[in-house]
Amino acid sequence: MGKIIRRALSILPAVLLQVLWAVLLLRWLAPWAGLIALGLSVLALIFVLYIITKRDEGTYKILWLLVILGFPLPGALLYLLFGDKRTTRPLKKRLEAVRLPEGFADETETALALLAGQDGRMAATFGYLHRLTGCPAYLNREAVYYPLGDTLFPAMLNAMRQARRYIFLEYFIVEPGAMWDAMAELLVQKAAEGVDVRMLYDDLGSLSTYTRANARALQKAGVRCVPFNPLRSIQGTLNYRDHRKMLIVDGEVAFSGGVNLADEYINRIAKHGHWKDIGLRLTGPAVQGYTRMFVQFWDAFGGEAVPSALVLPQAGEAGAPAGGPAGPAGEPADGPADGIVLSYFDSPLRPSAASNELYIELLAQATEYAWFFTPYLMPGDALQEAMVRAARRGVDVRIIMPGIPDKKLVFRMSRSFYPVLLDAGVKIYEYLPGFVHAKGCVIDGRVGTVGTVNLDYRSLFLHFENNSLFYGASLLNDLKADFLATQAQCCRMELGKNVRLGFWSWTLDGILRIFAPLC
Repeated sequence: MGKIIRRALSILPAVLLQVLWAVLLLRWLAPWAGLIALGLSVLALIFVLYIITKRDEGTYKILWLLVILGFPLPGALLYLLFGDKRTTRPLKKRLEAVRLPEGFADETETALALLAGQDGRMAATFGYLHRLTGCPAYLNREAVYYPLGDTLFPAMLNAMRQARRYIFLEYFIVEPGAMWDAMAELLVQKAAEGVDVRMLYDDLGSLSTYTRANARALQKAGVRCVPFNPLRSIQGTLNYRDHRKMLIVDGEVAFSGGVNLADEYINRIAKHGHWKDIGLRLTGPAVQGYTRMFVQFWDAFGGEAVPSALVLPQAGEAGAPAGGPAGPAGEPADGPADGIVLSYFDSPLRPSAASNELYIELLAQATEYAWFFTPYLMPGDALQEAMVRAARRGVDVRIIMPGIPDKKLVFRMSRSFYPVLLDAGVKIYEYLPGFVHAKGCVIDGRVGTVGTVNLDYRSLFLHFENNSLFYGASLLNDLKADFLATQAQCCRMELGKNVRLGFWSWTLDGILRIFAPLC
């Protein structure tokens, strides 16, 4: 709480100055009120035309149109400060200045050639995602699925204990407790052994849970610890948060999924009933995809570049170089691949939203079923329509949502999307034991994702996220089985029964839908 108060006090002078300036303007400019009103109307019209012609989500446009038309001057200023992607320039400049070292494993050509022989349409989707994000595809050697943070956490600790060269962590939320204390103790121990340990955490995501004093204590113990996009004052980059979650050890094993570094994620404490989350562990050359993502962010925001010699695969190690020579049909010489994996990150700095476009693509190709885990359901217009079209052509579209919300207003906003989806035939289930924080999907048993991406506007368009897209991997069987096991503990939502259709519900849903992009 003290950290929040200090940050609020640091912003307060800027807010008071803006209020004072507005009051002075009103007193001095009162005689020209008519001209000012005309000028503001012209300004509002210009902004309306600018927003309408932008390539952006319709709901997001409507929100800003209402704000600007209702309050021209403050609305325009708010849009320039928080609504326009031009405010990403400071972050974009730093990321574009990074030059990744050459020598990371990259099996994109081999993987896409193998996929093209099995499914040409899906190969085009993987190729598009690779070109959009710059992230490579790999032949999957081993991917382990974890149906709970409770089982993921011990595997993470075990991998960290075996670190010889480096441990990289990047998380949205870090909070002292049983989980983080055990990890921090191990990180300090490994740093004392000479292991290079680095951690990025989101400053706003950990605002109330992890202080600069906590970070300094780690740094004194030899762990490099850096906050992403520190909240020091009102700034245009405030909205763009690092929601990524990854742990990479020696370039040999990587963990990701929905689990942050706090006790509720492993059910050591119960904040919102039973916490349902999922995660994964990758081994082999595909781990280099996560190493690349971390190194790019660290080199941009960590204050110093990661030494190339530390992270590039060494001769004789998995992933050095490009996974070794290919065998028959493009398979690796050391045995058949367990499908294909492409691990990528979303970025608000790009003109196209990678995960949003990916899910639209996958829904368009689904023929039997498309099942999703998500804690929040506030999709953009295009993704919602993709779900509707898939359901109407006979695809079994299912979504598992929380039964106990972590944020009641956001949960109510999510429910405002239920009627349209249910009416089209989409099946929605709420998890009765507690909160679903899992983010993943499985489609037709052949393709799916596990990562950090929620089906809401912030996650799809405003946050940095990471996701692993699999094709033909055995991990998808485990994901499907877990989905069905979780669904058995859910209540199905139905129109006219537990989803209201009255006038007041319809009115409230309409209002909430307008403001959904803010949540």
